[in-house]
Amino acid sequence: MVDSSRDQSQGTIASQELRDIVRQQLQGLLEINDYQGAKVLLQPVQYPDIAEAIEGLPETLQALAFRLLPKDEAIEVYEYLDSSVQQALIDELRSQDVLDLVEQMSPDDRVRLFDELPAKIVRRLLQQLSPAEREITSLLLGYGTGTAGRLMTPEYIALKEGMTGDQALARVRLMAPRTETIYTLYVTDVSRRLTGILSLRELLVASSEASIGELMTRDVISVHTDTDQEEVARVIQRYDLLAVPVVDREERLVGIVTVDDVIDILEEEATEDIYTLGGVQSGEDDYFQTNLLTVARRRVVWLFVLLITNTGTSAVISSQEEVLSKVVALAAFIPLLIGTGGNVGAQSSTVVIRGLNTDRLRSMNPLTIVSRELIAGALLGVMLAIVVTVWAFLLEGNWQVAIAVGFSLFVISVLASTAGSVLPLIFKRFGLDPALMSAPFITTVVDVAGVFVYLQLARVILGLN
Repeated sequence: MVDSSRDQSQGTIASQELRDIVRQQLQGLLEINDYQGAKVLLQPVQYPDIAEAIEGLPETLQALAFRLLPKDEAIEVYEYLDSSVQQALIDELRSQDVLDLVEQMSPDDRVRLFDELPAKIVRRLLQQLSPAEREITSLLLGYGTGTAGRLMTPEYIALKEGMTGDQALARVRLMAPRTETIYTLYVTDVSRRLTGILSLRELLVASSEASIGELMTRDVISVHTDTDQEEVARVIQRYDLLAVPVVDREERLVGIVTVDDVIDILEEEATEDIYTLGGVQSGEDDYFQTNLLTVARRRVVWLFVLLITNTGTSAVISSQEEVLSKVVALAAFIPLLIGTGGNVGAQSSTVVIRGLNTDRLRSMNPLTIVSRELIAGALLGVMLAIVVTVWAFLLEGNWQVAIAVGFSLFVISVLASTAGSVLPLIFKRFGLDPALMSAPFITTVVDVAGVFVYLQLARVILGLN
């Protein structure tokens, strides 16, 4: 198992190095105007790797490299490019070249591109599309952003229950060049209502005279056009589907969402959640390609909130100056206690938020979740408190101070783990994104509460009035 993992890791590194070499050589050939050499270099390279090589070039060379690709290959590569590069190429290419690219794109990829372009350009491109492609694109653009309808492609193969195996295979051969996937076939009635599904494998091994109605599976998993794209991703992930059918309110089949689109969704959603957990407002743009002033403006919002909240810690310390003046040693342990409490709270909030976002906690009672984290916090508190108590005594030589520090750390750990699990659940209950209850916010709340608990316990244990 270890050798296999090492081989896979080495293969990944070698593949990345190969892509870097291709990009470097491509840039070198373009800079010396060796266009024929650049064409030869790209011939054996896979479409996603060509797209990555073009993305890594200086902006002045990206359009030049793209123009060297044959038309059919350019259309395939274009769909793998980052949206910002796609937009830049639209500005650089001639109008007819752009129209040819957009016309040949699959409808779902075309809609994603249109979502990134200015409305004026979208209207112009829509008017120049062929009537059939314009109708399909307008249909998809009519669905809400982030829904299955906006994400789906209408390119699928539909069969009828009365067809024989031979008739169905003939239709698959006819439709295959124009569809996104042929591995799952869909069965509809005369009103286009989805009645069943059939895999290509089942069709190939069946008798040529068997009817589709006999071969198909009637228990169909589907989503509606207004289903949120994140839920679509969960359905495909949960049932290990290559594609999921999309139906309208009348249960008519209108499209399919394929697994490659879902991978993009999962990556986008995970990135968004991670940014939110870190207290960073990412927006809809690529964070690393966004103007730095915009980046600072987005990040400063959370920092202002945390700054104001942290004044609570200062207020608590100021209100307990009398205790600190009598036992100055107590002040030395404040950073240790609030830092540890913040970390415990951040751990609890992270696992709960992730569980909520992946539906792993759907079947669990909220009280069970909170109780589990409370017990975990207590166990952590005991282990940490023992170590800290001994360490505090070695530093200060005062058992009362050491016990105050250790017991406070135990209480703070329980409080932090409880808060880290409760607050995201409350946000979820009110229909808000649990990730908004991010680690920085949990840490700040625990800081304020932790300092208060520490100084109050110290007052009692040390017998201070």
